Amino acid sequence: MINDLLFVYGTLRRGSRHPLARLLAENAEWLGFAYFSGRLFDLGAYPGAVPSGDPAHRVRGELYRLDDPAAILPLLDRYEEFGEEFPEPNEFIRSLQAVRFKGCALKAWIYLYNWPTGNLTVPGQNHSHKLK
Repeated sequence: MINDLLFVYGTLRRGSRHPLARLLAENAEWLGFAYFSGRLFDLGAYPGAVPSGDPAHRVRGELYRLDDPAAILPLLDRYEEFGEEFPEPNEFIRSLQAVRFKGCALKAWIYLYNWPTGNLTVPGQNHSHKLK
């Protein structure tokens, strides 16, 4: 069985005008706010998250339970340009990661930034609630 939890931190969050955010609203249960142990980088039009071993690094986002992950995840993969049909290395990869939700650690899908971060800036904490 495919994992049905999805963690989002940008344009797919509730309140976004992006069509895939509306798709999530119609095809997933919003569970609430959660966080991922990672760092958020400013990619210009959207952010990208990468894992971090530092417990002080947290990416805040939202947790969803997908009604039909086998149908929804391929649509999100195309949006994130993840998969064999896109040039390697993909800018984002979909990965099962531990997220914290209401004091519990759960495994959820998250789209992680997959390119070098050396020249990127980390937005202020207030900016982590925007974008992709």
